Amino acid sequence: MLLGRYTFSAVFLDPAVLPSFKGSTFRGAFGGAFKKVVCAVREKECGRCLLANRCLYAQTFETTTPASQGLRQAAPPHPYVIEPPRTSQTHFAAGDSFDFDLLLFGSSNDSLPYFVYAFDAMGETGLGKRLAGQRGRFRLTAVHHNGRGIFDPEQHRLEPVKLSDFTLTTPGPAAVEEVTIVLHTALRLKFANHLQAELPFHLLVRAMLRRVSSLFATFGDGEPPLDYRGLVARAAAVEVARSNLRWVDWERYSSRQDQTMLMGGMLGTVTYRGPLGEYLPLIEAVRELHLGKQTAFGLGRIEHSWSAES
Repeated sequence: MLLGRYTFSAVFLDPAVLPSFKGSTFRGAFGGAFKKVVCAVREKECGRCLLANRCLYAQTFETTTPASQGLRQAAPPHPYVIEPPRTSQTHFAAGDSFDFDLLLFGSSNDSLPYFVYAFDAMGETGLGKRLAGQRGRFRLTAVHHNGRGIFDPEQHRLEPVKLSDFTLTTPGPAAVEEVTIVLHTALRLKFANHLQAELPFHLLVRAMLRRVSSLFATFGDGEPPLDYRGLVARAAAVEVARSNLRWVDWERYSSRQDQTMLMGGMLGTVTYRGPLGEYLPLIEAVRELHLGKQTAFGLGRIEHSWSAES
């Protein structure tokens, strides 16, 4: 599966007030800008549009995919993830700079110019609360891929990028006995049709398998050849050694549904102990791909560390 990670740099032209977690704000503003850039009909509901099967907006925001051959998918994955600025700062002055990342999966990388154009248009509209009638406008100053600048904002020229296939790594050492997971942004997981406030290892494994299998099946060459049932079954031998997880709630406004929605998820750290080596490829994959629900908003961003028997 092709995976592109693009870092956008920008500078505010006006004062701006943003929430501490900016994923919903960025995703909402981006969705409106993207539709203005690519939608030819301006139909409010994509399902009513005759062009939906060929429209880049519908393909990006109204993703559909056939049922997976392995794990059943709760929802089809979106072809992108927005990683908002990683600062909790809420007030910005004109001239303040910020960065954010965009992840694109599979053939959506071919449409990178549309994404850049949409973020550029989003800057003209602005972000955050209205101050004196104006949201905080910004200007893109650069886009980088693998540390190389690929966008000239003065000439509006985008350089081509060369992507390599994203694959699962080989299993880690068999002696790996402890892994710590850090949840940097809220992790929303459902099990037995209920949102979970704790993270036993089997639940993490199920979520990792679901994320990896659905992305590879939809945007790659098919699900990776994994022992899905065996991995879930063997997860029972892994225990939670330490947990410092907490539940956090936050609100987002859905312009499409015209209502405020209460969202929530787990934050913090959890350490597992047991035979963990065979799970490292999955953990390293979701470190890049995110995990759980609402990943397009930047939720489910994790990091990990591990130790082996001496």
